[in-house]
Amino acid sequence: MSFTVLIPARLASTRLPDKPLADIAGLPMIVRVAQRALESSASQVIVAADSPQIMEACSAHGVRAILTRADHPSGSDRLAEACAQLGLDGDDRVVNVQGDEPLIAPSLIDAVAQMLLDRPQAAMSTAAHALDSSTEFANPNVVKVVLDAQQLALYFSRAPIAWWRDGFSGGIGTRLPEPAPLRHIGIYGYRAGFLRQFPAMAQSPLEVTEALEQLRVLWHGHRIAVHVSPEAPGPGVDTPADLERVRRVFSML
Repeated sequence: MSFTVLIPARLASTRLPDKPLADIAGLPMIVRVAQRALESSASQVIVAADSPQIMEACSAHGVRAILTRADHPSGSDRLAEACAQLGLDGDDRVVNVQGDEPLIAPSLIDAVAQMLLDRPQAAMSTAAHALDSSTEFANPNVVKVVLDAQQLALYFSRAPIAWWRDGFSGGIGTRLPEPAPLRHIGIYGYRAGFLRQFPAMAQSPLEVTEALEQLRVLWHGHRIAVHVSPEAPGPGVDTPADLERVRRVFSML
């Protein structure tokens, strides 16, 4: 498949300073992420860095990187600049792999890219998996998504959706609705032309309420195709505890 993986990498992080450079089994985390992405079917894998330090770390390990502005307000803005630098536009496919996902499955990257081929009406694609925990279903930090018959997103929410009519009668902690609710996985595919336009789109009221950028896409009338993965993704890295967990995984590989 012909698509580009872009990995946005920002040096500043409140919970884990210099996160892209954190050592994981002898390599910087951003390099570990790029190595996983290189196992996918992508035609190119490029880190969109915000600092010379990240550029140097990538160069030292043979990972292609480009320098983007340090003052972008979001990862989408950084990706849009990267598309412009690389000359990506129109229906060129771009998969955004987060720079803190060193255990991401290459097959998941391919599946998200494939959804843009399978659903030509969609400007974006992403992924989800079935939840089996009522605690996660109720957790506002776990984003849920509901789909239509074509696997196009109807809505994303921090609330437990879809909610069954008699759900409150037994209490949320007792069981899950059927079919199983879907947890959103934070990986995105884009048509490059749409990605370059997205940062200029007005925020939507729903996006502000839920603090979910993908709701801007739906609010403006665009579609998001969703690959339903049979399994949950590997753990990402947001905190020092997450980093230690991932280091333990790599120590056993």
